[in-house]
Amino acid sequence: MSYEVKADALDGVFETAAAAGGDVATLRAEVGRLTDLVMRRQIERPVLAGAETKAATIGAAAKGGAAVPEQIDAVIDRVLLAASPIRSIARVVDVGTANYSRLITTSGVVSGWVAETAGRPETETPDFAEIAPPMGELYANPAASQAMLDDAMFDVEAWLGEEIGREFARAEGVAFVTGDGVNKPRGFLAGATSAAGDATRAFGTLQFLASGAAGAFAATNPQDRLVDLVHALAAPYRQGASWVMNSATLARIRKMKTSDGAFIWQPALAADTPATLLGYPVVEADAMPDIAADSLSIAFGNFQAGYLIAQRRETVVLRDPFSNKPYVHFYATKRVGGSLVDSRAIKLLRFSA
Repeated sequence: MSYEVKADALDGVFETAAAAGGDVATLRAEVGRLTDLVMRRQIERPVLAGAETKAATIGAAAKGGAAVPEQIDAVIDRVLLAASPIRSIARVVDVGTANYSRLITTSGVVSGWVAETAGRPETETPDFAEIAPPMGELYANPAASQAMLDDAMFDVEAWLGEEIGREFARAEGVAFVTGDGVNKPRGFLAGATSAAGDATRAFGTLQFLASGAAGAFAATNPQDRLVDLVHALAAPYRQGASWVMNSATLARIRKMKTSDGAFIWQPALAADTPATLLGYPVVEADAMPDIAADSLSIAFGNFQAGYLIAQRRETVVLRDPFSNKPYVHFYATKRVGGSLVDSRAIKLLRFSA
């Protein structure tokens, strides 16, 4: 881009040299050699300058320690995505403030048939509900000695990031299912439940179906209640629906068979294909309750439509080598909120008669 501009100025020098009787070809060759040398020097300068080639270490801020929080943040995000089961199926939005809300219509537009010249009376307008997911702050404050950071034979910051990520995923997993909404997300099992259908049930209340026995599946044809649960969900929500239960409940279901002896559980046929139950994928969430009397141990629904997770875009990591010398603290925080959005999108199986 700027070579042409600079070449114009150099051409003026060459013309002056030619007018003075100098060897223009030799002068051009010399200038070209010097220009190439300067460009090479500019390219290699970051490699040659000692202040910019010191090895980055976690032990001192002046040697690259200031970049450690960005590295740890990336590790945390990867672990959360892999280990938080509800995150993988719910709607996740990034927000810049805790004052976040979403509008949802609780009723649709009403239409009617009329004759060509008949009057058009006013029809009903949709009702709106405002959903404001309660926010909370997850934090962790592990510490490592300066000597460990300097001398450890493994990647300390990666290890800390993975440990923080696992703990954040565990805490999130519990909150998204059973959280009470006090300084934490409100779980989808924390609200009111009812046996009433969508047409009569209050908005914000989840519908449940009874399993047929207190603290157990029905003695005969227990899989029938699972089929009923699928079809209790309105057809538009079934596209993208998933089962959610813990591993103990799933173990019982995997043993169920139809009248002709076929298992209702279908294992995955490929590594990138999930196992299915009645044609829908299963998500194992350890926070779901075990089967007991009146427990809500199985959920089925479209969590993209039914549950909302609101979070700050980045995990904030403060590296503190001063407060508790000789220890270096890695103070990690993440603001996360969650709430049920559409109570028609998720159905529950209650283990009751």
